[in-house]
Amino acid sequence: MSQDNGAQDNGAHAGSGATGANGTESTTAATTDASLAARAKNPKKNGPKWWLISLIAVIAAIAVVVGVTFAFSANDEGQTDTSGASGAKYADSVTVGLKLAPTNLDIRTTAGSALDQVLIGNVYEGIVARDSKNQVAPAIASSWEESKDGLTYTFHLNKNMTFSNGDKLDAEDVAWSINELIAKQYHDAEALAAVIKVEAKDADTVVMTLKTPNSNLLWTLTGRAGLVFDKDAKYDLKTQAIGSGPYTVSKFVENSSITLKANEKYWGNNKAKTPTVVINYLADDNAAVNALKSGDVQVLAPITETLAEPFASDPDKYTVKAGNGTDKYVLAFNNASGSKLADKRIRQAIRYAINHKEIIASRGGADKALGGPIPSLDPGYEDLTGLYPYDQAKAKSLMAEAGYSTDKPLELSLTYANIYGTELGDQLRSQLKPIGIDLKVNVVEFSTWLQDVYTNHDFDISLVDHNESHDFYSWADPTYYFGYDNKDVQKLYNEGVAATSDKERDAKFAEAAKLISEDAPADWLFNYRVTTATAKGVEGFPFDLNQTVMPLYDVTYTK
Repeated sequence: MSQDNGAQDNGAHAGSGATGANGTESTTAATTDASLAARAKNPKKNGPKWWLISLIAVIAAIAVVVGVTFAFSANDEGQTDTSGASGAKYADSVTVGLKLAPTNLDIRTTAGSALDQVLIGNVYEGIVARDSKNQVAPAIASSWEESKDGLTYTFHLNKNMTFSNGDKLDAEDVAWSINELIAKQYHDAEALAAVIKVEAKDADTVVMTLKTPNSNLLWTLTGRAGLVFDKDAKYDLKTQAIGSGPYTVSKFVENSSITLKANEKYWGNNKAKTPTVVINYLADDNAAVNALKSGDVQVLAPITETLAEPFASDPDKYTVKAGNGTDKYVLAFNNASGSKLADKRIRQAIRYAINHKEIIASRGGADKALGGPIPSLDPGYEDLTGLYPYDQAKAKSLMAEAGYSTDKPLELSLTYANIYGTELGDQLRSQLKPIGIDLKVNVVEFSTWLQDVYTNHDFDISLVDHNESHDFYSWADPTYYFGYDNKDVQKLYNEGVAATSDKERDAKFAEAAKLISEDAPADWLFNYRVTTATAKGVEGFPFDLNQTVMPLYDVTYTK
């Protein structure tokens, strides 16, 4: 795994995972690093709920993802070029190099974003889709209406849709797919807990009925919860895929490659511009960088700012750009009663003492400052960076009020997984020392972090990259590992979820987020941004959110 000045750019993540019918991890839902989950110790009896399984799944699946490469792999001999509207000659084959290889293709039960990244929008489609700005967009459904009480959604489907095997795709497939997910508790089923039933009103209309409003429903349906499968097809989902997207899976080699071919029966507007896309799984960052330099690959994403520097310095041959994402590097405090950080003055002092600009600059400058729990691409975001500006004098004053100084320092520990390197811990120790905090940095194995911090809540301060979009719920859950219990926040969050308009939802979430930030139960070090380097001639590769949303139909390479 690559590091940027010693700090891991994309390490452990908290997010969605796979659960079985009883809310426990399914034995068939192996993560892409099963050994990681196996190393975790037994939790306490009052241990985590389903979101612990979620954390394990996504951390295992995403923590090692640090490189995406994109290459032209066909030989000139026997190659057939295709032409774009402008007359440019496009290569007929492109290779995308990714870091993390999925163990199988069963997107219903196998956890981790590696499958979402490659399969959703390329091979499988949902009733609705998510665009590069994290907004809901039409997909299998061309339009929809929500009842005034927020309990009924009516989806109007596109006509003349087919799966890649030629089977017709209609409302029965949509209803069956979502009902099957709920009944068998496939991946993300818990996000549809409010759904009572999904019915095919006619061949082109699907009606979804809820028991309580859920303002996040449509966005949830842009992921695995809304994927549509062929109810009549018989195939091995672990090694094959029959979807309705612009590509099909023509070959899958476990831990090695996935070959995508343009779907000849594709029904929609996103027709593949490149006939063949080969996903190759590469393990070595230096080899990937050398491949970009030599011209063997055309895209690396993400790439650390340090490794991207030679390409950024050669704009005639390369383009380097940072894209927006939802990763939040959260410096979480233990807010439980009796904790050293139960004193709000100490939490506030830490926030004032952290020089975020310095930390971001040390990582290359691509990341964005983030002053609260909601990133810019999520509902309810507002810029809260002004609440706790860097002010060492104010931090010292607050520490003095709490009874501490450089002569009488407060001893605190910072515990985080070793996948982030040591640089962040060293910087934080240095920044907090002048205000009277003696910070001991414990860099541990992830399984140790998972047991001690996440499960047993045995920590003072923790650091983890929470990458999942729409994960604001964790601040309204007092049992979550940072133990933040604010009834006003919980009320506002629940009202936001129950809102029947986006405007009302966003206002409730924004109000709650501001209360949280003011309360200082954590510091948000930065909003991590994915840096992508492309060779000249590559067009249509997505920069924003490309670790979770990576549509390939528009990608072309011109020599």
